[in-house]
Amino acid sequence: QVQLVESGGGVVQAGTSLRLSCAASGRTFSSVSMGWFRQAPGKEREFVAAIRRSGVSTYYADSVKGRFTISRDVAKNTLYLQMNSLKPEDTAVYYCAANSRSTVVVASGSVYDSWGQGTQVTVSS
Repeated sequence: QVQLVESGGGVVQAGTSLRLSCAASGRTFSSVSMGWFRQAPGKEREFVAAIRRSGVSTYYADSVKGRFTISRDVAKNTLYLQMNSLKPEDTAVYYCAANSRSTVVVASGSVYDSWGQGTQVTVSS
């Protein structure tokens, strides 16, 4: 299992940027694929972005494509989510997750076996 701790959330205005971090311990990034998910009040958890264990392939939800960027620092065992041009509809608790299995699917929460505690992002209009 991987232990994950998110940070970087906060209250920002629409149009600004924020970078979330997820510090991982227990396994190195070369052995797990990583993802970001979010859950807004009263809504289902939804996929935001993912990066495969190779670090080469990245995937994004249509709602964030072109605005968010997922990346990782292998030396620091830290995952990032750079969020630009934030919108009020991006308001949610953001979670990072790790998938230790080799799955084709990356956008479903069910393939991830470790989760962080979440960090709140609030975007005001």
